[in-house]
Amino acid sequence: MSTLRDILAGSEAVVAPAALNAMMAKQAEAAGFRVLYLSGGSLGWLKGVTEATLSLTEMIEAGIDIGSVSSLPLILDAAGGWGDAMHIFRTIKMAERAGFSAIEIEDVVLPKRAHHHIGKDHVIPQEMMEDKIREAVNARTDPNFVIIARTDSVKTHGIDEALKRAEGFRRAGADVIFVWTRSGADMRIVGERIGAPLMVFADRNGTGGLQVSLPELGKLGYRIIGVPILPLLSMHRALRQTYAALAACEIDPAFGPAGAEGELEQVYRTVDLENLLAIERRTTEKP
Repeated sequence: MSTLRDILAGSEAVVAPAALNAMMAKQAEAAGFRVLYLSGGSLGWLKGVTEATLSLTEMIEAGIDIGSVSSLPLILDAAGGWGDAMHIFRTIKMAERAGFSAIEIEDVVLPKRAHHHIGKDHVIPQEMMEDKIREAVNARTDPNFVIIARTDSVKTHGIDEALKRAEGFRRAGADVIFVWTRSGADMRIVGERIGAPLMVFADRNGTGGLQVSLPELGKLGYRIIGVPILPLLSMHRALRQTYAALAACEIDPAFGPAGAEGELEQVYRTVDLENLLAIERRTTEKP
């Protein structure tokens, strides 16, 4: 199985879908993905709040749950890192101990604001973010632990400011640069000016909505294409449909007249129930 460092050293743009719990991680791994992304935004929605109110320990706990069932590299969406440069020290230590392969830190004002979700972003000064990156590098003990530096300044100051920040973040020691943008033109500019390894998000429709193809993104130096929200939206829609059908005493449209029994068998396979049964056969359920 490839490490995240292996992927970064390659030439492909690899898709990293959001996984928020153990079941999602298992399903993503079964689908053939090579990297997972613990999205703060989606985990916030899952908990009925926003990522702005999530704590470091909540994200760490989710990562431990995922790591207990999947050995795929897992990226921690750490938003602003839960503090200033001094606070980053503990954030890095906990992320490493929890088994994450990488941490993504962004140049966002803390405490983070819910207005981020409706397009009103607040970024910190470049030098403050560079201090965070340097202290993240200093706190790292595992040389394979990857530090991803993200700027959202395209939305507030434009592409030129974002490029200036990206260059500063790389000088400060970031392993991967992430310039948030949905524009194909911007993605090409970032690739040509900043170079590999880079990260970017797909849009809310997933990789099918990208303005630049995955092969071209790979040539431009992009190595990680995060999909932070589509799996959560899919789950939300399925639950809405199921609860509406239950309330109306109707058959769930996801399964139709054939019923849900077959999906339960899929759940057994996802969680590897047979392995747990085998343990019991060797121990508590011996003939």
